[in-house]
Amino acid sequence: MSKTATQRAERNRTITITDDEIELYRKNLVTLNSKTVEISNKTIWQNTFEALKLLPEKSFDLLFADPPYNLTKQFGENKFQQTSLDEYEIWLDSWLADCAKLLKNNASVYICGDWRSASAIQRIGMKYFKLRNRITWEREKGRGANANWKNCAEDIWFFTVSDEFTFNLENVRLKRKVLAPYKDNGKPKDWSEESDGNFRLTAPSNLWTDISVPFWSMPENTDHPTQKPEKLLAKIILASTNENDLVLDPFLGSGTTSVVAKKLNRNYVGIELEEKFACLAEKRLHLAENEKSIQGYRDGVFWERNTLNISQRSKVKSQKSKVLNSL
Repeated sequence: MSKTATQRAERNRTITITDDEIELYRKNLVTLNSKTVEISNKTIWQNTFEALKLLPEKSFDLLFADPPYNLTKQFGENKFQQTSLDEYEIWLDSWLADCAKLLKNNASVYICGDWRSASAIQRIGMKYFKLRNRITWEREKGRGANANWKNCAEDIWFFTVSDEFTFNLENVRLKRKVLAPYKDNGKPKDWSEESDGNFRLTAPSNLWTDISVPFWSMPENTDHPTQKPEKLLAKIILASTNENDLVLDPFLGSGTTSVVAKKLNRNYVGIELEEKFACLAEKRLHLAENEKSIQGYRDGVFWERNTLNISQRSKVKSQKSKVLNSL
């Protein structure tokens, strides 16, 4: 009899995986060797350092890396051990050097980190790429508030391989509610009046306060300890790739990068050492066959946090309008 996941509350929407499902999805996993030809849209179950040396050079349009931060942390059966900053830099360099060879000349690079690892990421990243920006995103949930400032933000360093790179500004605008609408000659100035309120489409900044960390009531949530939100990946993928581009994630975890790439009609390659998480990624990719939505992203724009009801009403109105126009 298959061992099932931990009993959870009825409203808990966390995606789990059973032993039987691991057996099923393991068949989809790939382990690279010198003869591997087809890598697009695959989950590679392998040590990252081995797999990177077997991928084709100058093939990828985007690198998204969410490596273990310089903290002692358990990832399934594998454990990352905190080390000195100098040793952490050496570790970063050991895999980023291989990643650099795999990227096209117009590729973009995003590397995640916390305040402890930020300086190391900047230094090693600049060794291979051109630094463009540092994104800070608010986690909403904080950590360690007893004897220090609550740690509720993380960084994503944005690099490019060259001065030629993709950045689709119009794809990543944020829809904000206007609290003090200003009118010019009686007409809205750079905002619109809608039945649900007044809104403005704003250009994206490097401070992201509209992201929610996945939790039990969200359909994208898993038991991975450092899962990134789909909305966060959607911003990066929409900004820095075009449809059918190829995205690489060398620390795939539970598969968010691959899932979002699939939902947005991009190709993907993800590498994950932990078998359970690699299979969980494959399960999520299977679910994405029929579920293309990304929480916080609708009608081609990103919505502020806590505006789900408004965005859902907008979707219903849009669907009704399409039906009426077809009559």
